[in-house]
Amino acid sequence: MTARRPCPPAPGPLEDYAARFDDLFFSLAQRRGFREYLTGLLAPRERNKTITCLAGAEPVAGAGMPGVQRLQFFLSESPWEAEQVNDRRLELLREQPATAPHDGGVIVVDDSGDRKDGTATAHVGRQWLGRLGKTDNGIVTVTTVWTDGRVYYPLHTTPYPPAHHFARGRSDPAFRTKPQLAAHLAARGKEAGFGCRAVVADCAYSVSDDWYLALREAGLAYVVALKPHRGTWAPADQPHTPIEAAHALTWKNAKRPGDWTPVERHFRDGHTETWWAADARLGGYGPNSPCRLVVATADPAGLPEKATWYLATNLPHPEAPHA
Repeated sequence: MTARRPCPPAPGPLEDYAARFDDLFFSLAQRRGFREYLTGLLAPRERNKTITCLAGAEPVAGAGMPGVQRLQFFLSESPWEAEQVNDRRLELLREQPATAPHDGGVIVVDDSGDRKDGTATAHVGRQWLGRLGKTDNGIVTVTTVWTDGRVYYPLHTTPYPPAHHFARGRSDPAFRTKPQLAAHLAARGKEAGFGCRAVVADCAYSVSDDWYLALREAGLAYVVALKPHRGTWAPADQPHTPIEAAHALTWKNAKRPGDWTPVERHFRDGHTETWWAADARLGGYGPNSPCRLVVATADPAGLPEKATWYLATNLPHPEAPHA
């Protein structure tokens, strides 16, 4: 068999990493393009999303340069399997002691949108773009990330095709909502060996019954934020929203906390703060119920809007009979 032609190496220690993917590319041009792409992503540049910036060229004026055209062909035309490359990346993360997953971490699910002009791009459509805080024409990608608070890295991604891309719209059997896609990705993460204590998500996912059901079928616990004023059924004399349930908890002061328990919150800059957490009762939520409502706040007396979280979880209370 003919020996492979040597490839120009990537800068510094990046070459050792890039070489671990060489068997996934069948040509010298692909191996070179992969190294140039990695270098462009990691280089300290202002615009690492454009082809010209990834290739280290001037915007617009440098679009026709050989390095830009070569990278453009690698990313859009060259026949290589993105899923295989991602699987190899995850394999390398599992092998390293510093990044190896463990059951104490969590899988974070989220989605992000990028604005796009026109209709030619795959999966594009008019939809809510959280990054812009408005509805606009763009592409939304659902992602999962594994983290234990010390390290974090992405696991899987998938685009969200809006309903108009399907023949029967939202009733089409192939259509999947963003919560359904997120639950599927979380299950994939578990199957790939990235164990976790729970799947965590913001309040956009708390309104989807499909999300809860898919996680339950995959055997995954969850912690999801709730909107403080979202109502639920309850007897007339009981709380009807998470914030009402939080106000029903007893609190005197730090020495007599009542229903609240102090917890130490660690921030990414290294400092810590004492917060307070408590199990609240709301409709079917309760400490001994299959699903709990946990309130975490910096101030139980005032429950400040920007420093209070209302969380639903199926992780059992330590003192619950089914714990």
